[in-house]
Amino acid sequence: MATRDESQEVTMEAEAKPTDAEPLCDNAEKVDSETASRSEEGNSATQDSSITNGEDADGEQEMVDLKIIWNKIKYDLKIPLDSTGVKLKEAIHSLTGLPPAMQKVMYKGLVPEEKTLRQIKITNGAKVMVVGSTMNDVLAVNTPKEVVQQEVKAEENKKEPLCSQKQHRKVLDKGKPDDIMPAVKGTKERLPTVPLSGMYNKSGGKVRLTFKLEQDQLWIGTKERTEKVPMGSIKNVVTESIDGHDGYHMMAFQLGPTEASQYWIYWVPTQFVDAIKDTVLGKWQYF
Repeated sequence: MATRDESQEVTMEAEAKPTDAEPLCDNAEKVDSETASRSEEGNSATQDSSITNGEDADGEQEMVDLKIIWNKIKYDLKIPLDSTGVKLKEAIHSLTGLPPAMQKVMYKGLVPEEKTLRQIKITNGAKVMVVGSTMNDVLAVNTPKEVVQQEVKAEENKKEPLCSQKQHRKVLDKGKPDDIMPAVKGTKERLPTVPLSGMYNKSGGKVRLTFKLEQDQLWIGTKERTEKVPMGSIKNVVTESIDGHDGYHMMAFQLGPTEASQYWIYWVPTQFVDAIKDTVLGKWQYF
């Protein structure tokens, strides 16, 4: 009997064991829940990390701080150094409201639209001058510049070459000045940082040109005096290469509606001719 009782006790203990193991299922569910939670947190962290990296990538662009000056008002502009002249005009438009097509943007000469700020070697804190008028201002002008230029060009086509005209031969026959700046044929350069000097005016006297971009003025200096001419008052720029000296041009700034207002300058180095015309007239003149 004792043996049977002992056997029954052992059997009862064995049957009781599964009841003790039931909490393990609860623990397993808790483990699975914690694992899923950690997985979700890991995914969330990964997503957050990717977003942050995206923001860091944008911030890696090299920026440059500029001072934009238009109508005697200064604006602060921060822009990527690899922005083109077109992008710079768009940024200026957002600051000033001046349409890009009406802007003449200058930094050591007219800023090329296709080049980047890095390529033209613009520096942090540089002053960028903007010249331009609103559409209403341009429409209010009685004699548009393009009309004057067309009339002048038509008159020029009727006449003999400028170099052959008696009024110019008197100066050209003096020959090339000894201290004239050297010409570089076949190239187009931006305006130099120093005045263009060593040239002759119509009376045969020495003359120099200084471009005061921050004041939108052209200074025409002689031994006697310096004329400070607003660039906006110059109606046209006439140029022609000098026969036998194709590295140099003769150039006239038309200060009024007729030929009588032309200020002639001789022996202008050919590499600066386009830069002078662009700086004085600007693309916005056609609107």
